Amino acid sequence: MGIHLTALHWVYLAFIVLIMALLIRRRDTTMICVAGIFTLGLIATETLGGSVSGVFNSFIYATKELMETIMIISIIVAMSRVLIVTGINETMVAPLTRFLRTPALAYWGIGIIMMITSFFFWPSPAVALIGAVLLPVAMRVGLPALGAAVAMNLFGHGIALSGDYIIQGAPKLTADAAGLPVSSVMEASVPLVVVMGLVTTITAYWMMRRDLKKGTFRDGLVTGRSGTGALASADSPDQAPAVIHPAAKRVLAIVIPVLFAIDVIAMFVLHLQGGDATALVGGTAILILLAVTLFAHRNKGLEQMTSYLIDGFVFGFKVFGPVIPIAAFFYLGDSAFTEMFGNVLPQGSQGIVNDLGVALAHEVPLNSAASAITLTVTGAITGLDGSGFSGISLAGSIAHLFATAIGSGAATLTALGQVAAIWVGGGTLIPWALIPAAAICGVSPFELARRNLKPVLIGLAVTTVVAMFLI
Repeated sequence: MGIHLTALHWVYLAFIVLIMALLIRRRDTTMICVAGIFTLGLIATETLGGSVSGVFNSFIYATKELMETIMIISIIVAMSRVLIVTGINETMVAPLTRFLRTPALAYWGIGIIMMITSFFFWPSPAVALIGAVLLPVAMRVGLPALGAAVAMNLFGHGIALSGDYIIQGAPKLTADAAGLPVSSVMEASVPLVVVMGLVTTITAYWMMRRDLKKGTFRDGLVTGRSGTGALASADSPDQAPAVIHPAAKRVLAIVIPVLFAIDVIAMFVLHLQGGDATALVGGTAILILLAVTLFAHRNKGLEQMTSYLIDGFVFGFKVFGPVIPIAAFFYLGDSAFTEMFGNVLPQGSQGIVNDLGVALAHEVPLNSAASAITLTVTGAITGLDGSGFSGISLAGSIAHLFATAIGSGAATLTALGQVAAIWVGGGTLIPWALIPAAAICGVSPFELARRNLKPVLIGLAVTTVVAMFLI
């Protein structure tokens, strides 16, 4: 039996269409998102006060949800600033230039390293580790910051997270919902993840090379500068002179990567994932910032420590400022709605976004082709909240429903819904979900989302067709 859609569902869907249209046209969406939150609040509470309060409370909710990411980005930028000012960063990345000598090698090298790291620790801490070290090298050999962000996004938040073969968080959620063994979903996902990964990364690389040759490639830098992305372009207060002996600089250039390597080992040994892994990286970055600042600035170190932190937080909130309103609106598609406006959705509702996905599934004819298309669209819709994970259980449930009706393809359909949900919501298309890569590279998350849009949509189309033959 299908979910009964109310005015809330249709209004939410209408605003989604409007927001997506404006994003594609490179227009700002803040006012539309605020209008959407206000309208939903007015319908839900039927009071002007409740609607007005809901706008502010939704901003608070979005900020809380994003705070971990804001903090890690700000701290990494602050640490990177002191490494750049002291010249340690230059010494640290010099050996890598022999391997990443061209834009092509930089794109594929950063991507593959990001993918491997993300398989073990998930993408958010991997972005912080890899971006701080490899971004300056990539830009030095001619890869734009936006190109590096695309590589980290597609290989980490796309390929690694959608397969999730090591940590197995995603396949467990979808397999449980579909009533299947985790191993069968993982096995079925391999060809889909491979096809999706190859199509998107090759398409994105080809488009980047084409636009660079034409001179039409938008750098997407937040500050509009052509420096070294977030690591150099954050507005900075005047810095006191930083003098480090060349020998000490070389020692620190070795010690700092070793400390982050120890973090990686600790994540693996202690089974740290997600927020715990990010906290370890962030704490290490703060201690490095403290030690290097005191060492470089001597008796001015106390004041300069604060200056570097301010520098990082200014950049962090500059990047997140435009994102919080749109995140606040899309979070209302999930559990945030009940928290903001009370339990006014129909009985049995799984949230506005998930309800829309269920309604779509019940309107589709049951055959292999329609089932594959529906799972892709449903997965993509549930990914609109920017999580990637919140809707994959629903994708597993719908896959089970369709597979029962057509008599085959349960594991393939489940894997397809998982791939679509995570590629859309896990950090390649939804602006606030891809902020880690965008902020580390100093580019606009909205510009990065636009850059990813065509490769990801082409990849989803090709992967869906492949799934039709596998069912």
